[in-house]
Amino acid sequence: MNYVIIEGLAFALPLFVMAIGGIFSERSGVINLALEGFQGFGAFCGALCAVAVTGGNFEGRMSQIFFLAVAVSAVGGAVFAILHALLCVKFKANQVISGVVINILAIAITTFLTTQLNTVLIGKATNKFVLSICEKFTVPGVSKIPVLGAVFTDVYYYVPIIIALALIMSYVLYKSRFGMRLRACGDNPHAVDAAGVDVARVRFAAVMISGALSGIGGICFAYYISSSFSPGIYAGYGYLAIAALIFGNWKIGPTLGACLLFGFARSAGYKIAQLLGVSSAFSDIIMTLPYILTLLLLMFFSKNNRAPRALGEIYDKGKR
Repeated sequence: MNYVIIEGLAFALPLFVMAIGGIFSERSGVINLALEGFQGFGAFCGALCAVAVTGGNFEGRMSQIFFLAVAVSAVGGAVFAILHALLCVKFKANQVISGVVINILAIAITTFLTTQLNTVLIGKATNKFVLSICEKFTVPGVSKIPVLGAVFTDVYYYVPIIIALALIMSYVLYKSRFGMRLRACGDNPHAVDAAGVDVARVRFAAVMISGALSGIGGICFAYYISSSFSPGIYAGYGYLAIAALIFGNWKIGPTLGACLLFGFARSAGYKIAQLLGVSSAFSDIIMTLPYILTLLLLMFFSKNNRAPRALGEIYDKGKR
């Protein structure tokens, strides 16, 4: 049980921070299928910074490099998100097509750049940046509580960062003036415009926030999954985050529940495969549990969802 809880949280929280980014974008009225591209490019920037600063030698300063990589990933994801914001907000392009194209573009760019940069940095044309193992910590005393103590045992360094970000983003979205305007842009942008607020600017900022949070989720996945960055390790996680926010009805609290459900399904599936001693082929089938669960949840619960009323609509200031 401890393994399922520890690994479930380790997977669910990076997914959750990406989903929060998607909520910000979509509550502002911009459909964001580009989360996967944002996380890939953001993680690439963070991993490149970590490798460039240390030269591949992480001994003695793993925690400092990790925090630096997280910060750079947020900046990289936000900068890459400008492309989606420009296409959807400035040039009024189809938001679904823009998101899909950006995902494909991110894979192509990061694959090319990683290969070329590794030729210079380590003399090998490989598409992988090798990172350090993500450090963990255990909270004394509390970690000894049965079942609940697993939450405070072998905690990855990024877990408290994501929890703090989730609290800050919840306050921004639900309690701040910016959050109120952002939510109004997704429901009635003309009313926001009539109040003297620039709808385009709010939506632009929301998309950049989604890019920053996705970049953080991406570098956390890189450290958690394989202690390395490669363009192929993120396949499907961006779309899983989108499914979580839809199941969570574009609300942060319920979205956390969906991400935890996916995370525990993944870790439980892996533990079951270990206990049964099945071959790698059957293990891979069991690891599809989160995606099967996603399909079932969307099938039975999406009819009760209420998306922002102006989601996906191109805002035309002259239209009433």
